[in-house]
Amino acid sequence: MVVQLLHRTSTLSPVGIGFYRLAIAAAVLLAVCRPRAISAAFRVAPIGLILTGIGLGAYQALYFIAVTLGGVSVATVVGLGLAPVLLAAGEAVRARRLPDRTTAATLVTGVLGLLLITGSAGRATDGAPHPLLGLLAATACGVCYAISTVISRRQMQRIDATTLTVVSAGVGALALAPLAVIGPMAGVAVPLRPGPALMLAYLGVVTTAVAYALFYAGLRTTAGSTAAVLTLLEPLVAALLAMLILGESLSGSALVGATLLLTAVAMLYAAPTMPRQAEPRP
Repeated sequence: MVVQLLHRTSTLSPVGIGFYRLAIAAAVLLAVCRPRAISAAFRVAPIGLILTGIGLGAYQALYFIAVTLGGVSVATVVGLGLAPVLLAAGEAVRARRLPDRTTAATLVTGVLGLLLITGSAGRATDGAPHPLLGLLAATACGVCYAISTVISRRQMQRIDATTLTVVSAGVGALALAPLAVIGPMAGVAVPLRPGPALMLAYLGVVTTAVAYALFYAGLRTTAGSTAAVLTLLEPLVAALLAMLILGESLSGSALVGATLLLTAVAMLYAAPTMPRQAEPRP
């Protein structure tokens, strides 16, 4: 929701907002992270760290694009709701086994929900000027979030949470910098007003530096799908706040689709066969 307000009250582009969010987070965490720990992390897993940072940057940019094009509700429900369903399917593939009945029902429910949201994404509104493009960006965001969760979880077996957060945020900011300055999604001029500056600081410090450090710490002992499922409250709260504060609304079919997608995530979390604790991966 803060992203939508920031976009409405400034000339910052979605990619520009993502760049500043990650750059601020990296700058804040550098104050508490030892340079020796960063260099040691790059010696341990250079490729993994770079991929984690690029994935984080891509996820941030796609999410902000989805918010500005399709609205907060659809962007958050699809972007975050799709990831745990994809992770559950991926874990079944890695285990080389067919999904059990609960997982299969979860996947079908999630896909049906996404299809209903897709079918209703045709009417433009003030909060969603390009709903179909926003939906596509949200779907790509969910895919990137799922992949980034898998990659970052592997790195957490060898690198502490603070170091991983500062490195991934820094790499992500560097990856977004060219797109934020040049191209159709460019826009990095920050208005000299306290409102936009405070919103950027909030996004960088609270929702990135603190939130991702805690998220990466949790990945040490939590399966990827479980970690993604625990973000279920975010799309629910974001959709509610978007309706109450931003005046966004969902059509009947989109509301049913969002309910099905979130129900699929809840089913996945409640399934007794779902791994509650992660085992170190090779």
